Amino acid sequence: MANLDALIDDLVTANRILAHEGVVDSFGHVSVRHPDKPDHYLLSRARAPDCIEPDDIITFTLDGTAVDAGDRKPYIERHIHGAIYEARPDVHSVVHNHSPSVIPFSVTDVKLRPLLHMCANIGHEAPVWDSRDKFGDTDLLVSSMEMGRDLAKALGNRRTGLMRGHGAVVAAPDLRLCIYSSVYLEMNAKLQMQAMAMGKVKYLSPGEVDAVIGRTGPYSVNRAWENWCRRAGRPFIPQ
Repeated sequence: MANLDALIDDLVTANRILAHEGVVDSFGHVSVRHPDKPDHYLLSRARAPDCIEPDDIITFTLDGTAVDAGDRKPYIERHIHGAIYEARPDVHSVVHNHSPSVIPFSVTDVKLRPLLHMCANIGHEAPVWDSRDKFGDTDLLVSSMEMGRDLAKALGNRRTGLMRGHGAVVAAPDLRLCIYSSVYLEMNAKLQMQAMAMGKVKYLSPGEVDAVIGRTGPYSVNRAWENWCRRAGRPFIPQ
């Protein structure tokens, strides 16, 4: 129970960090796979990320069924999380956001690619999933496991993916790395647009991306996490 409580506290902190770093506003969410039940995950009730408290966290089965919701209303798009966990045993945390700088890359032919070493953890290239391809005209919300599974298929084994006219998903082996990648996905998108306005962009090579990913560990992630905790008014717990 102590480990679960600590993970829930980290999940609350993760929501606050995403809000304070401009990755989410009133919408967007982050989840973590249950530490003792890999076929379950933890996600807040439907609430703005900067408002989330430990009592808001609900346990779900992978198909999106709430185990202990009570009268707490879940997010409609919880199926994003369950479908990715179902498809990716290696993933233990998922973020869905409407990160503003990534949106232009979801509606144009320009590929979002890492150009700063700190941003290499977004992966070599972010694919774009278009809900209209299979589901026609919708409200663009991932409101079923069928849609979630189609999104997870498009994401494949990558760290990040974009959703046409909607936002992004980030999937990582642990919660703090997922937040790290989400923050730097927004930064890379912003920098890429700035660089493209100046001329031809020299992106990181595949080998450089792999090298940065290979050396990114607790030292780097916790250094950023401590800083973000302070900015979000949350306690820092080393990991």
